[in-house]
Amino acid sequence: MGAQIRVYKRRIKSVTATKKITKAMEMIAASRIIKAQRKVAASTPYATELTRAVTAVAQGSGSKHALTTEADNPTRAAVLLITSDRGLAGGYSSNAIKAAEQLNRRLKEQGKEVVTYLVGRKGVSYYGFRKRPVAESWTGFSDSPTYAHAKMVAEPLIEAINAEQGTEGSVDELHIVYTEFVSMMTQTPVDRRMLPLAIEGGAAGSGATPVSVAKDDESKPAAKDGKILPLYDFEPSAEDVLDALLPRYVESRIYNALLQSAASEHAARRRAMKSATDNAEDLIKSLTRLANAARQADITQEISEIVGGASALADATAGSDR
Repeated sequence: MGAQIRVYKRRIKSVTATKKITKAMEMIAASRIIKAQRKVAASTPYATELTRAVTAVAQGSGSKHALTTEADNPTRAAVLLITSDRGLAGGYSSNAIKAAEQLNRRLKEQGKEVVTYLVGRKGVSYYGFRKRPVAESWTGFSDSPTYAHAKMVAEPLIEAINAEQGTEGSVDELHIVYTEFVSMMTQTPVDRRMLPLAIEGGAAGSGATPVSVAKDDESKPAAKDGKILPLYDFEPSAEDVLDALLPRYVESRIYNALLQSAASEHAARRRAMKSATDNAEDLIKSLTRLANAARQADITQEISEIVGGASALADATAGSDR
């Protein structure tokens, strides 16, 4: 029995040490969520207004720019998948990968070749283990991205969509898969089409706000959410303005997606670590009860042995007296 009690005590000590680690990780993730939320809130107005400006310029100019014009026969689509660099975040990365797999199937059903770009070691490991081709990948900044990281990711994507159709490395569409931060308890994997922009009667990219076009008077700016889009004078030309604006649009959208993903990762990790901490507490209580039961059984056995020994000794003494 003594050996069994020692086993329980060792397990309680081990689980307690694990509980301290998970509790610390939960607290760290909780503190980082606040910072990530602030960054998301700070980047959203810029991305929204930039999308509005790009929409107004593209709609007002009527020019056919490479990043706003649908290909006649799109054959290749780039998919940017954002996952985490580290684990212990529940199903955060696996859910994003599942959303990317569903998007890949839809694109292939449409007869399009998928070119994959990855952010995060989890996505790289997933594709590497299955020996799937990856155009480019980036790791090391999933939990604390900066605008420089977004610019680094956006550069090859813009080059690919700017390349002449049919040439090596060119793509006709750009999609992004990331985890949208809804609340501390809810994070939703989503896929958005960023390029080419859908201007008339739709959205500036799948993730942008829809715009309604004034069909009866082409000189009027389009209205968005009840607001009138501004009119612009272009200097030197609308194409040059779009050349400058659209790369910034892609960078801002990728940056916002990276920030949303980082906030979602911290929230998922906090929830996973809280669950692990609660499970450790339950396991400690269960092991403590088992240890107490074993100790009580050991004490009962010792008392029984003492009583039995005393009774045997008394019987032996009584026999010798006779």
